[in-house]
Amino acid sequence: MTNFTRQIRPVKPRHAASLVIYEQRADDLYVLMGRRSKAHRFLPDVYVFPGGRVDRADADMAPLAPLAPDIERLLSQPSGMAHAVATAAVRETHEETGLVIGDLQGDQLVPDLSQLDFIARAITPPNSPIRFNTRFLTLDAKHVTGGDLGGSGELIDLHWIPLSETHRVPLIDVTEFVLDEIGRKIKRATAPLPRQSGTVPIFTYYKGNPFIRNYDNG
Repeated sequence: MTNFTRQIRPVKPRHAASLVIYEQRADDLYVLMGRRSKAHRFLPDVYVFPGGRVDRADADMAPLAPLAPDIERLLSQPSGMAHAVATAAVRETHEETGLVIGDLQGDQLVPDLSQLDFIARAITPPNSPIRFNTRFLTLDAKHVTGGDLGGSGELIDLHWIPLSETHRVPLIDVTEFVLDEIGRKIKRATAPLPRQSGTVPIFTYYKGNPFIRNYDNG
């Protein structure tokens, strides 16, 4: 009798966005992170940056100010999703932290996308039952308003962590990769680096092992 092994097709990754808000203080560069609840199906009990899935409505949300042209070009692949991805990052950050990037008109967030930068991209492994194609954006905290940290409660223990201390909290490999990029491109830069142009690193997996390569917008 011939045995047939069923080939299970990997789950298609859903588009997502995450925002790394950083603040340079006298002693260190600080990043805003929170811990996901143990009850979460995806990435429980680890520290992450604010963010989440791109919703259809994000593409239609009018911004207070648009993305810089070079960042829009990098984020536009695939399918011209730059505006939706950036809006999702700002919207999810507001929902999860209470912080405002842009303006609040009543209960409606009007996002300011003009100061966002694009630092990295990551795709969940093919064997995961829940997969995301996540773009990681960055923003200097001086462009944020909103006062005390609060939000929906999806992120527990939400606070600013010195970059040099992030290794003391539970992280996944993708988050470690993004933190390394933050350290290399922002903290250790002797002068402010120009915005991303041409390529960004992408964290993915090859034969079950983490694999980092450059990703261009072509």
